[in-house]
Amino acid sequence: MKSNQTSGTLLSTLLQSNGGAPLIIGGPCSAETEEQVLETARRIKASGKVQVYRSGIWKPRTRPNSFEGVGTDGLRWLQQVKEMTGMPVATEVANVRHVAEALEFGIDILWIGARTSVNPFSVQEIADALAGTDVTVMVKNPINPDLALWIGAIERLAKAGIKDLGAIHRGFSTDSKMAYRNAPKWKIAMNFRKEMPEIPMVCDPSHIAGRRDVLQEISQKALDLGMHGLMIESHINPDAAWSDAKQQITPEVLASLISSLDLKKNGIFASGLHSPEEELLDELRSEMDNLDHELLELLSNRAKVSGKLGAFAPQGQLQGVHNERDKVLMGNLVRKALAEGLEENFIQSIFAVLNEYSVKGQEA
Repeated sequence: MKSNQTSGTLLSTLLQSNGGAPLIIGGPCSAETEEQVLETARRIKASGKVQVYRSGIWKPRTRPNSFEGVGTDGLRWLQQVKEMTGMPVATEVANVRHVAEALEFGIDILWIGARTSVNPFSVQEIADALAGTDVTVMVKNPINPDLALWIGAIERLAKAGIKDLGAIHRGFSTDSKMAYRNAPKWKIAMNFRKEMPEIPMVCDPSHIAGRRDVLQEISQKALDLGMHGLMIESHINPDAAWSDAKQQITPEVLASLISSLDLKKNGIFASGLHSPEEELLDELRSEMDNLDHELLELLSNRAKVSGKLGAFAPQGQLQGVHNERDKVLMGNLVRKALAEGLEENFIQSIFAVLNEYSVKGQEA
């Protein structure tokens, strides 16, 4: 179902006033102390690269007894950031109480996180609580790759009368070993844009990446696909952050990252709509990257098991003891390979290298 919702005041103003450049939302994963929040804001403002300041006040954590946010005190700090810098401020809300407190403290942008957008009951309660307000609301994709849930969350907010809506692509949870913390699944984001082209979308490279060293490449990819902006986590001392330390960068590094991005393609792909061939190519490249990382993980695990096997026999004797077993195993592997459409010579050469590596490891 396509939405008839039109984008409202704040997001439109921010995008238009940025001269066509991507909207940048930056700030710490979590508000920790007043000093940390304000100093991060000062340095972000001084960079001149960020238009909206973000910080988590309530943190949905997988297990209890982890840092779950500072609560109301953090909202006061965000008020100070707004007064001090003039930047709009944003935070995540996950229930009706969060909404009430955030509105009371004049938070400009509320976002619904991935662990909340996955639950239509929660989204509906938030939408009902926001009815009659003119606050800006952005919705992160659900943690599982379900396009209908994402679109449905936007539709629930629109039906409640929220006019200033945006989407945030932050990737999807997976139990597979892969290059990033969360699977980008760019095609789902692009399909969202096809269904709701009037809803601005920003990318959250921090949560896709899970680590600093790939933030730039993910940010560039998002802009190449025509996304309207980026939400990147920034902290004055990332390594000491109370949550998501590995994916945060200093305000100065954030400024450098933004300056390094090539914005030319953002104009070319402003619609965010690729040809079917380009979409398939993106999907296949992403799948190949994930498979390569899974393969490396399997090879690492195989080497560790091989090393443990080596402890059960004197050095240099293990290969001879298992020669007969290896022949039977190789026969089984070749038959399976042929059934999967792989060539016998290819499989034999691969396992010859693996076995040689294992023997060297066992004799080391």
